[in-house]
Amino acid sequence: MTTGQEVRNIVLVHGGFVDGSGWQGVYDRLVPDGYRVFVVQNATLSLADDVATTRQVLDGLDGPAVLVGHSYGGAVITEAGTHPNVAALAYIAAFAPDKGESVNTLIADPPPGAPVPPILPPVDGFLFLDRDKFAASFAADVPAKLAAFMADSQVPWGVEALGGAVTDPAWRTKPSWYLVATDDRMIPPPAQRIMSERAGATVTETAGSHAVYVSDPAAVAAVIVQAATAVSGR
Repeated sequence: MTTGQEVRNIVLVHGGFVDGSGWQGVYDRLVPDGYRVFVVQNATLSLADDVATTRQVLDGLDGPAVLVGHSYGGAVITEAGTHPNVAALAYIAAFAPDKGESVNTLIADPPPGAPVPPILPPVDGFLFLDRDKFAASFAADVPAKLAAFMADSQVPWGVEALGGAVTDPAWRTKPSWYLVATDDRMIPPPAQRIMSERAGATVTETAGSHAVYVSDPAAVAAVIVQAATAVSGR
C-alpha cells in the first residue's frame, strides 16, 4: 500500500504508568531525518478518552502519518488508527486487540511460565507498579538512575482504561509493523508474536525490555522509518 504522498508525520502514543516524555530518544532520531513528530500526552483514565485525545492530534496533521503505540498505547492506536490521516500503524512491544478485546482480556490468560507484572491492587480505581520491582519488570535494560526515576514518577493507570474494548481494529484495514522486545517481562514475547501475526504485521525482533523505546530508541525509530518508507508514494 502506498499513500500517494510521502509520509513525514509520526504520532507517538505512550502506554500505562508512563507519559510521553519517554519517547524523547525516538523523537531525537526522527526529527533530524525530516520527520514531523507529535507526542500524544494521554491521561490513561479511559480508552475512549485516550482515543479522543489521539484523534485530536491526528485531526491537526497536514498529511498522512505513521501512528505508533507502546504497550497500552497499542490498544489506543488500534481504535484511533481508523482515522483517515493514518497511513500505517507501528506497535512497539504493544497490545494489538481485536474487536471486542481489551487489555484486560489480553492479559487474562498469560502463557505458561510467563512473568507476572508486579501490578499492585487498585486503589480508588487506579493501578501502579510496585516501585521496588519496577526496574526489573518494566525497564531492566534502562540505566538504573533513569529506571528509578521512571518508578518514582509513575502515572496512575485507570482501571477503566484496561477494560476499554476495541470496536473497529485499525490493523484490519491499515498496514502494520511490530517490534517484539524479546526480554519483555510485562507483555510476554510469545503473546507479542501471536498479536503481531494475527494483525498481519511486518515483524522485527530485538533484545530489549518492555521499555525498549527508552533503552533502544534507534531500533524503535528504524521500525517507524521502515513503515513510513513502505507506505510513502515513491
